[in-house]
Amino acid sequence: MISYQDFDKVDIRVGKIISVENFPEAKKPAYKLTIDMGPLGLKRSSAQISHYSKEELPGKLVLCVVNFPPKQVANFVSEVLTLGVPDEKGRWTLIQPDSDVPPGGRMA
Repeated sequence: MISYQDFDKVDIRVGKIISVENFPEAKKPAYKLTIDMGPLGLKRSSAQISHYSKEELPGKLVLCVVNFPPKQVANFVSEVLTLGVPDEKGRWTLIQPDSDVPPGGRMA
């Protein structure tokens, strides 16, 4: 069990995917995402979501952890952790708000 204070330390915010690039250098199939995090600016993320087409991702709202330290993934620095849950095939499915909300909003 953790306390609410522990949970409150994790800064999870909504972002809007702006662009998607292939990431052939990654060990597992992934994309390089550029995400608009509102007042936090544009952030980059490596995400193992290559079962989505590159064309369907721009404009999608996603939830991201924004206060983890940057992580080196192959030749790329991932600045935020894009959140997902595995489906029955083990593919990461993005966690998204169910209505249009502005980028940068903090999950509570």
